[in-house]
Amino acid sequence: MQNSIIKTICLLSYLVFSSCEKIDLRSALMSYEKVSERFDQSMEWNTRQGYPKIVTSDDAYKIMVMADSHIGSTENYDLFIKDVLQKKSLAVVMNGDITTGRSEDYNTLSAIRPDKNDIESFLTVGNHDLYFNGWEEFYARFGASVYYFTVKSPLASDLFICLDSGSGTLGEKQMQWLKRILENKRKEYRHCVVFTHVNFFRTRHTGSTNLLVEELHTLMHMFHEYQVNMIITGHDHIKSVEVLGNTTYLTMDALLDGNEQAGYLLLHIDEKELNYTFVNL
Repeated sequence: MQNSIIKTICLLSYLVFSSCEKIDLRSALMSYEKVSERFDQSMEWNTRQGYPKIVTSDDAYKIMVMADSHIGSTENYDLFIKDVLQKKSLAVVMNGDITTGRSEDYNTLSAIRPDKNDIESFLTVGNHDLYFNGWEEFYARFGASVYYFTVKSPLASDLFICLDSGSGTLGEKQMQWLKRILENKRKEYRHCVVFTHVNFFRTRHTGSTNLLVEELHTLMHMFHEYQVNMIITGHDHIKSVEVLGNTTYLTMDALLDGNEQAGYLLLHIDEKELNYTFVNL
């Protein structure tokens, strides 16, 4: 009984301090799947659907990235998509906390997500996306939360890896999968970028969670060993840049409506470099 009470208190604390808004704790508690369960379902999806491959005839291309829109409301999200189409981005990545997890918000996202014929869009899950049975909603509409996609230009191919940190941990299965991908595929590609929602470094006083310390050490060593160029995260709602070895760790501003610093990230990839620009709306 005592252990059960302690576990409940810990889970309540996690939900409160990993959240950016007040939530229905009972609904959220009933909706959390383990990251290993989401990983298994993601691998099943990847086996059926394969990993996306984009081919472009341009030597240089753009990918635009956002996080923490927390749909519901969609004013900033709509502005972001307008910019995506005007700037002729090759693809868009929505890097977690896209919704609040409620089914009506997933309905909204499904309705306003860009058509695949217009632009490829890739989604990862954040902690908010998993509340209120959110994983069931995400998986039914968008599929895997762990996968990679590639871009082939006339000059080279680049690797983009999407991870699931929505529970505040990648978990053993996902860590092993990531290591296999980097071991077996990294050398085939010019640039390698990793997207995951939860940020790596605590650059300010905040109640938001970071990944487990042991995982962070393992991941940072892995990224250094396999020369991962860039890690792109959200979650903290305020942009930051940290460089460790040859890897740049970026945290984006939240796209959340009402945020005075609402913005997104623009990646520029050309024959020489992988660059980025923070863009405020």
